[in-house]
Amino acid sequence: MPLRWLTLAFALLLSGCSTLDYYSHLASGQLHLLNARQPVDKLLTDSTTSPELKKRLQLAQQARTFASQELGLPDNRSYRLYADLQRPFVLWNVFATPEFSLSPQLYCFPIAGCVAYRGFYDQNRARGAAALLKQQGLDTFVGGVEAYSTLGWFDDPLLNTMLRWSEERFVAVIFHELAHQQFYVADDTAFNESFATFVEQQGLRQWRAKNGLPPADPHADQQREQFTQLVLATRERLQKLYESGQPAQQMRTAKQAEIERLRHEYRHLRDTQWQGNGRYDGWVETPINNAKLLPFGLYDQWVSAFARLYDEAGQSWPEFYTKVKHLGRLTTSKRQQKLEALAAQSRTLAHSHQSNDL
Repeated sequence: MPLRWLTLAFALLLSGCSTLDYYSHLASGQLHLLNARQPVDKLLTDSTTSPELKKRLQLAQQARTFASQELGLPDNRSYRLYADLQRPFVLWNVFATPEFSLSPQLYCFPIAGCVAYRGFYDQNRARGAAALLKQQGLDTFVGGVEAYSTLGWFDDPLLNTMLRWSEERFVAVIFHELAHQQFYVADDTAFNESFATFVEQQGLRQWRAKNGLPPADPHADQQREQFTQLVLATRERLQKLYESGQPAQQMRTAKQAEIERLRHEYRHLRDTQWQGNGRYDGWVETPINNAKLLPFGLYDQWVSAFARLYDEAGQSWPEFYTKVKHLGRLTTSKRQQKLEALAAQSRTLAHSHQSNDL
């Protein structure tokens, strides 16, 4: 492991996409995380480990074994270790866009490729970086991250930042992050996150069936989908606005009007269809700008396409992963065309099933 760590650090320092100070910060933060890890087996037999932590760690080990044995995900020491970082988030990601654009400012790294954010292990550093970008006239957003994958470079631990989640989400994230280790395409965030999200969702369905648990709450899934569609519709209207060529002040006024429309439509949906369930109130009532809208759509843009690919693979995980790897090795344009075709097939089948039900 030490040699691998030095190799990664050296590769990062050679990159010209940021400063030596930033990469030193990344190296220090990752090293601190690695040094904080403890074997889960040791914690489970330690009399000083709290009963609540033991319960979560036992659940994680069951999910970890299930992930490899039933879902065909990597079988390694990831998530068989635990680290208490003594903070609420492991990272804070900084997103930035121009004032009149939904195109993110990209940051490129030797391993992960180009992504639409920059991560910081220290919240104050993240806020400082966002403030500097804001001074340049950019829209910025800082979001806390509770878990991430090193794509198999290191044995990723369970983190204290994950403990406040529900048991189901706790299990889901283990599946999601291991999927990133299974396969990853540099410079294609939508592909990577949609793939991991499909593995997470299908994995949870099989996990529930194996453990005799009830199906997922359809209302929660429906609300998440409705809210995502509200945000995506707002992004689409903003995109048309930014392409309109209007004077800056007019676009600025219209931009704020679209943001207020989003808030109004959300409140109406919450109060009329969700029985007042304000699960997204915190997000909606805090400042909204282009940068805050960026993550929407990335995690689920191609989930239906991967669902169709899974069916084409006969719902066999090994065959599915083979097809995913083939897809990931296509050129960007060909991969996009294939994903669009798979998504269209999925929509057609869903519509056919709905018609048959009627």
